[in-house]
Amino acid sequence: MNPMKLFSLGLQHVLAMYAGAIIVPLIVGSALKLSTEQLTYLVAIDLFMCGIATLLQVWKNQFFGIGLPIVLGCTFTAVGPIIAIGQHYGMSAVYGAIIAAGVFVVIVAKYFSKLRTFFPPIVTGSVVTVIGLTLIPAAMNNMAGGQGAKDFGDISNIALSFGVLLFIIFLYRFFTGFIRSIAILLGMVAGTIVAAWMGKVDLSAVSEASWFHMPRLFYFGMPTFNITAILTMILVATVSLVESTGVYFALSDICKRPLTDKDLANGYRAEGLAIILGGLFNAFPYTTYSQNVGLLQLSGVKTRQVIYVAGAMLVVLGLIPKIAAMTTIIPAPVLGGAMVAMFGMVIAYGIKMLSCVEFTSQENLFIIACSVGMGLGVTAVPNLFAELPSSIRILTDNGIVAGSVTAILLNIVFNVLPAKKRVQSVPSLHE
Repeated sequence: MNPMKLFSLGLQHVLAMYAGAIIVPLIVGSALKLSTEQLTYLVAIDLFMCGIATLLQVWKNQFFGIGLPIVLGCTFTAVGPIIAIGQHYGMSAVYGAIIAAGVFVVIVAKYFSKLRTFFPPIVTGSVVTVIGLTLIPAAMNNMAGGQGAKDFGDISNIALSFGVLLFIIFLYRFFTGFIRSIAILLGMVAGTIVAAWMGKVDLSAVSEASWFHMPRLFYFGMPTFNITAILTMILVATVSLVESTGVYFALSDICKRPLTDKDLANGYRAEGLAIILGGLFNAFPYTTYSQNVGLLQLSGVKTRQVIYVAGAMLVVLGLIPKIAAMTTIIPAPVLGGAMVAMFGMVIAYGIKMLSCVEFTSQENLFIIACSVGMGLGVTAVPNLFAELPSSIRILTDNGIVAGSVTAILLNIVFNVLPAKKRVQSVPSLHE
């Protein structure tokens, strides 16, 4: 593959996950009242560590790395817990907890990989479907202009977002090969050009960003280790492993590469190392990004070379904030139009994974019904469990987590635990 194709496909993956990658530090930084300088560091180091985490996962070796075309980013599951820990115990406790959680993941990786019996297609397919469904509201909000925007729902935003989506559909229908594989990227570029003509592109972020930035060990001070904070973050990390398992099996299916226990253990271990590095450099816990699975399926390009390029790009973006800021000028409606296609493809792939499930079994239908219903329900009504203790809400506040946990537990109940033999006598109609 020539360098320009590799660059374009890698950039497409970066743009697909960029919004998700920077929104986490922005939310956390705002909630914890960080200064502009601290927030700038947090965004830059997060991008840098996303790249390092991705490279660790793609580089398959004896000890870590699953070797699938996976992009890693900061996990949304950790946002609430990090804010709670930061407000109660300070930033030093946040990073002590993240480091401890990373060590925990590295240690349990070998044993967690033995639990594949808990992740048959009924579970992984349900999880991937839930992931796609819970991401769609974010796409819809962006189509309207972004949540909280003054012009939310404005007809110009709707027209722009649908224009991007239709342009992507046009490219996908009438082109093949390279053009088709970068349809998402071309859609976002074309949409941003039109948005600039409409006066919706703000270049101030580029002019204000610095040219160079170096990662710093313990930027927020030496970590402290609080047992409550550590247990909370370990729970977050465990939930992230469940999410990642669904993505691993989805990519395994897409790439036609069966996974062994050793592959899974290496994948989990790579995530653990990424989490430890995130704690040391004061970034975040990292997990697989499902939006890139949809992009992989849309582009049809499944080579790891593209992800190596994407990982390297993220490292560079983290070192040169001014270049990183260039991607922030893409307006929300443009992102929204592209996200509908990407996230919709995640849903479609989850349904495809479920196609090999035995649907004549009422138990399997019940597992899908409850897990998808719970995941979508929590996403639609996020305050449903607002009164529960914060330690329990880690499992309930996120639709992906709630749906995943439901699928795993119900699969254990119906398909793993030995069913009691029941002799049922059907009464005769004449009795």
